Amino acid sequence: MIDALYVGATGMAAQQGGLEAVANNLANMNTPAYKRSQAVFEDLVYRESARQTPAQGETAGAAYLGLGTRLSAVEKVFSQGDLRPSESEFDVALNGEGFVAVGNPDGSQLFSRLGSLRVGEDGLLQLRSGQPLEPAITLPRDARGLRVAEDGRVSALTEDGKTLDVGRIELAMFNNPAGLKPVGEGLYQATEQSGAAQMGLAGEEGRGKLAQKYLEGSNVKMADELVSMMLAQRAFEANSRIIQAADEMQSIVNNLRRG
Repeated sequence: MIDALYVGATGMAAQQGGLEAVANNLANMNTPAYKRSQAVFEDLVYRESARQTPAQGETAGAAYLGLGTRLSAVEKVFSQGDLRPSESEFDVALNGEGFVAVGNPDGSQLFSRLGSLRVGEDGLLQLRSGQPLEPAITLPRDARGLRVAEDGRVSALTEDGKTLDVGRIELAMFNNPAGLKPVGEGLYQATEQSGAAQMGLAGEEGRGKLAQKYLEGSNVKMADELVSMMLAQRAFEANSRIIQAADEMQSIVNNLRRG
């Protein structure tokens, strides 16, 4: 019965983590390029509780009891979000697989699914949150317009009507995108689980293409999240009843009296 209490407690803790993932997904339904989180569970260690005495000529057997479950990971699901048209030429969506590399102030490299861009004081093309694209793309001071082609080529329109090629946006691919570590503001960090970034050109080797004047919406679907939330709630209730039943059984045992 003591084991039942621990098993129920681990189940409640795991389902609480699942509910938190669902809540975060629903909160970010309207966040551009947001990727939904998915809870991953795993069972805990099994313990040999009894060993059966075999009959003659039979093999000895054992009974194994599990010790509950736990939330092993909260993974990102990088399915494509809907592309939504925009009026700004600085809004660029990624249609397909891949990430754009950006520089971090501490010298590390982060990765993003693009979104709203801007030009920094030094002329560098950067994310709205301030991280410059890598490889760096610098726009001239007299630039009055921006063009981003599907293959990532970036052109600047000058005051005198000329078009200048200023660089090309490259895309990163990972062996296991689900292993990327989210660090906020739509940015991700490479880990041992994700593998190293493999840079290449847009539209090549499975990489997606760029779409200017579009923003990628989140891939959260309200119906799916509500179903996940109800399942997590029911599982949480079931585990709480396990604890309640074990507590009642222990109370009965404690109140036994010899006749």
